Amino acid sequence: MYALLLKAMFLLPPERIHHLAFAAMKLAARFAPTRWLLAKLLVVDDPILRSTVFGVDFPAPVGLAAGFDKNAEGADTWGPLGFGYAEIGTVTAQAQPGNPAPRLFRLPADRALINRMGFNNHGAAAAADHLARRAPGGIPIGANIGKTKVVEAADAASDYAISAKLLGPLADFVVVNVSSPNTPGLRDLQAVESLRPLLRAVLDSVEVPVLVKIAPDLSDEDIDAVADLAVELGLAGIVATNTTIRRDGLRTAADEVESLGAGGLSGPPVAERSLEVLRRLYARVGDRVVLISVGGIETADQAWERVLAGASLLQGFTGFIYGGPFWTRRIHRGLAARLREHGYANLAQAVGAGHTAPRS
Repeated sequence: MYALLLKAMFLLPPERIHHLAFAAMKLAARFAPTRWLLAKLLVVDDPILRSTVFGVDFPAPVGLAAGFDKNAEGADTWGPLGFGYAEIGTVTAQAQPGNPAPRLFRLPADRALINRMGFNNHGAAAAADHLARRAPGGIPIGANIGKTKVVEAADAASDYAISAKLLGPLADFVVVNVSSPNTPGLRDLQAVESLRPLLRAVLDSVEVPVLVKIAPDLSDEDIDAVADLAVELGLAGIVATNTTIRRDGLRTAADEVESLGAGGLSGPPVAERSLEVLRRLYARVGDRVVLISVGGIETADQAWERVLAGASLLQGFTGFIYGGPFWTRRIHRGLAARLREHGYANLAQAVGAGHTAPRS
């Protein structure tokens, strides 16, 4: 049924259907009867999936990745839809329109998306207002923060700190996004000499756990450097990875892909590199830093592979788009079955269990 619905939805422009689908989800989760029905159908409430990560209790490991709920308008929506947590944003200190449309594209043959949204959002104050009105007892919410486009790189630390101060008290954790390819110069902030003062500014601004989100396009040496910096500064975790600017190995015709222009590619094409980065990070930091894996996760087998490779938590966006409303349920039920099959009492016991590479 969802395959047929997806075909119908794909007749509309991607950004338009995103807004319509998001509005429908928020509406369904707003009223008690439909919220109860959604949770009954989609939530996997299994003790074996629960974990406490950087001091926060997560009912299940699969979360909504940043980019879907840019302004925290659906903070109470994602729990009934089966997610164990959600990351809102990316939010910037100042409101900004993002890049000109069209800026979101589908690659159905690859079950992938290309976006060059450009951190379109209503600003940190607006997101904070939405978070302040969250219903009690919901799933954990992380705030993903980025640099305002008009702010110079030299002033990035103070710009991030503004968002952190506004959102930190209202979120369960904060993720510093320095890895989107759609804000000019942003990825340059992943260099350790630029990243260190920026992360220190955010750490000094909040009391909740702070994580950093990195790109799959970093060199292995740069990944090691970010991992070492995370340990040095006492970061709670690393989110790996964001979208990629690479276009190799796609089923979609090269001329069609080229016609879509620049942007970050998400979905199955980034899965292999995302897993490589995860394994490298775990080899470098082990359990000293929490690792959240995102990028191309579509099935329970892939999710299980990420857990064994060192991921304490998982995220998805494109997998949810193509997989439909039962996507989280399938993955959570599959993970629970694999945990029991292999004799684990809980998810935490399996994290990194398949990792054999020596640690640096």
